[in-house]
Amino acid sequence: MQFPESWLREFCNPPLNTQELAELLTMSGMEVEEVRPVAPPFHGIVVAEILTAEQHPQADRLRVCTVDAGAFSKDGPLQIVCGAPNARVGIKVPLATVGAELPPGDDGKPFKIGVGKLRGVESRGMLCSARELKIADDHGGLLELAADAPVGTDIRQWLQLDDHLFTLKLTPNLGHGLSVFGVAREVAALTGAPLRQPAFPPVQPRSDRVLPVEVQAADLCGRFSGRVVLGVNTQAKTPAWMVDRLARCGQRSVSALVDISNYVMFEYGRPSHIFDLDKIHEKLVVRWGREGEQLKLLNGNTIALDEKVGVIADAQGVESLAGIMGGDATAVNDGTQNVYVEAAFWWPEAVAGRSRRYNFSTDAGHRFERGVDPQGTVEHIERITQLILDICGTPATACGPVTDQVLGLPECKPVTMRVARAAQVIGMPVSTAQCADVFTRLGLAHSEAGGVFTVTPPSWRFDLQIEEDLIEEVARVVGFNSLPMTAPIAPVTPRVRREAQRGAHAVRRALAALDYQETINFSFVEERWERELAGNADPIRVLNPIAAPLAVMRSSLMGSLVQALRNNLSRKAPRVRVFEIGRVFMRDAAATDGPLSVAGVNQPMRVGGLAWGGALPLQWGAKEQGADFFDVKGDLQALLAPQQPVFTAAEHPALHPGRCASILLDGRVVGFVGELHPKWRQAYEIPAFQGQAPVLFELELAAVLGQPLPVFTALSRQQAVQRDLALVVREDVSHDALMAALQQDPQGLVRKARLFDIYKPAAPVAGLQAGERSLAVRLELRDDESTLTDERIEATVAAAVARAAAAVGARLRA
Repeated sequence: MQFPESWLREFCNPPLNTQELAELLTMSGMEVEEVRPVAPPFHGIVVAEILTAEQHPQADRLRVCTVDAGAFSKDGPLQIVCGAPNARVGIKVPLATVGAELPPGDDGKPFKIGVGKLRGVESRGMLCSARELKIADDHGGLLELAADAPVGTDIRQWLQLDDHLFTLKLTPNLGHGLSVFGVAREVAALTGAPLRQPAFPPVQPRSDRVLPVEVQAADLCGRFSGRVVLGVNTQAKTPAWMVDRLARCGQRSVSALVDISNYVMFEYGRPSHIFDLDKIHEKLVVRWGREGEQLKLLNGNTIALDEKVGVIADAQGVESLAGIMGGDATAVNDGTQNVYVEAAFWWPEAVAGRSRRYNFSTDAGHRFERGVDPQGTVEHIERITQLILDICGTPATACGPVTDQVLGLPECKPVTMRVARAAQVIGMPVSTAQCADVFTRLGLAHSEAGGVFTVTPPSWRFDLQIEEDLIEEVARVVGFNSLPMTAPIAPVTPRVRREAQRGAHAVRRALAALDYQETINFSFVEERWERELAGNADPIRVLNPIAAPLAVMRSSLMGSLVQALRNNLSRKAPRVRVFEIGRVFMRDAAATDGPLSVAGVNQPMRVGGLAWGGALPLQWGAKEQGADFFDVKGDLQALLAPQQPVFTAAEHPALHPGRCASILLDGRVVGFVGELHPKWRQAYEIPAFQGQAPVLFELELAAVLGQPLPVFTALSRQQAVQRDLALVVREDVSHDALMAALQQDPQGLVRKARLFDIYKPAAPVAGLQAGERSLAVRLELRDDESTLTDERIEATVAAAVARAAAAVGARLRA
């Protein structure tokens, strides 16, 4: 909501300056988003009248003008050279006199006017356009002023350029503030300054013509008022004062009739519509739309209607979208002679959301879906009628009587408020007298008995429904600045994490230390990602997606990470290592409603990551090679330390079979890691880096947060013994199975078993058969109580080899 300060002060002029007024509105709940001057600073520019305009002798596009500038042309008319195409005798325009300063240019410096010569002809000043004064974007010619503008008057004074524009950021419950009068009414209540109540003297009908109106849907329209006006001059020019006020409200001038309708909407918050009466067939019918009907709107769009959209129709078809926008078929134009003025009350529930169905919004719909005062339809038609007569009237203009149908208006249900409860919620003592004064200033009818107020909301306050609404009114009128600084009474007890659990920020820092960068993505994703990368054929759908592709909720982070990689590659990123901590959404019949849960939906937190490009940043000390499965596996081991994850071969819809592993902690699968599947790499157009595909991982965040506490173990006084073994095993024997067999020593002497070499010859050799390989393993043996003897060492090693032979078929290499 944007409006000029001067218009507001015509209704209510409190003893406050501009900044104090803005602060008052903000602290009352009507946030002032911006206050800016109508025009930038300049001086020395006055109203001047062009007396003569002759062709320049040396330039086709220049004219030599003589102008009267009042007191600034004591020695006779001033000679000005001007190149504007509309420079002509008789018009009044802004003149920058010698010594004047125009608004600063792009360099930030003001432009000073002096005596100059253009093609040999002296010019003692400069005639200005609106753009040169920076009060409008029009630069097609000089700014033409009203014929009654006094010559020699400062242009800032004549055009009220010292005014300020207020931009309010109103919440949906403040529909009564969507007009200049509505804001003035609030200012009067907040400051006690007098409010100028508008008068709407009825216009006497000079015709008995009426247009029949049939309201078939009382749940769409609660009141419908209208009037016929005959013999209007639609080619009349909108007065400059109205054009300026509309422009300062952010509304461009269209035509006199449209401007009048818009002016009253900004003035009193009353959207209205003016029909071309001669284009209406027989009558108007207010009803719900019907399946298959279409309507061409004033904005040129043709929309399909259904039974959920309100319309105004005539005997032949639909004419306008009820409460939102008029139709093209009955629009007024230069040929219009007779009009029908309509002002109605549309139920907010019948208008809300309708314009968004068709991807546009209007000022009328914005107001009606928040609630417009149903009591002022007739008075505002009188106001519109008088403006039409003043601006578009002719001797033949005649208006008919106002017709007013009231079908059902909102019930103003009384709301009670306890003074003691108000004091408790506000946090400061408030008296009965204070509350009564607040309600009186706000125009709320009330009564009081035993410290309990019964308030009947006025017709323009749709937001007063419960006790807390009245308490809010008391608080904001008394003033939020009046609230004392009071410490909270309730004990504030922070939730302390267990020592064996770290926070999500610690996980972020750990991943950042591993050279990953965090990315934040939407929780709603493309359905294709869910189907292909998560194997989810039935994802949870979004009822009202912000974009058509983002139609489902994600059940995996991998789709978001792959898209982040694609975005980076499209911008020629040479190396991408990203991670995300976010929530996923999966159907789960066992999930119940709770403070942080929704029935039927499981919403766990996950941590996922992706690595593509060099394993290390480009450097001289190491050969560049792509990050592979084992690089990311090492990152995961570092992330999960001191927990010891186990990686076992697995399958995942997004990952390469045979190059994918599940991640187990304490025997439970907590995530997956692996290369992106080749078919998805091709489908999503992701190149390999030196033949290496992107590597992804995804884990349950709860598992990553676990961090077992360290347990003290005394250093052994005994020396460890190391023995190296070369064991021959089949190629299908896993590393983990072999290590487990070697370390399962019942005597506890085998403390560690580490693989340090693999030998698989290209051709058969003695001691190795086809399909076998030799694994070199180092055993570390130690007894904390006594020194190991050679006999015990040999026996322990022989027992370890025997266990490996029994478990995986291993044998010592000859």
